Amino acid sequence: SNIKRKKTRKLRGHVSHGHGRIGKHRKHPGGRGNAGGMHHHRINFDKYHPGYFGKVGMRNFHLRRQHKFCLTINLDKLWSLVGVDKVAELEKEKTPNAPVIDLVKFGYYKLLGRGHFPNLPVIVKAKYFTK
Repeated sequence: SNIKRKKTRKLRGHVSHGHGRIGKHRKHPGGRGNAGGMHHHRINFDKYHPGYFGKVGMRNFHLRRQHKFCLTINLDKLWSLVGVDKVAELEKEKTPNAPVIDLVKFGYYKLLGRGHFPNLPVIVKAKYFTK
């Protein structure tokens, strides 16, 4: 921006340059960063950052994320695995044979219950189901 419009131009000739005589403009009067969170900045930390200090929960020393890995699929996406043409065939039949959908073959382990499902018999194999 234009130098003539800067605040420093107005402050030339004023001894303290806008920082006051008593408090003074010093380097880091409260400490750097989060210093003093348990001491001189305690009020701020308690008021605006409750729960900042201390531990919570249990420690898992050897966390193996792979053990919890479980790909999921919802009910409404189930027929997309079978195919639309297959669904049309089943709807035409008066006593349709229930197709077997093995989710593990498709790479899914758990079946979730979101969405609607056509009123047709079907056998679903999976490792886990939600209630």
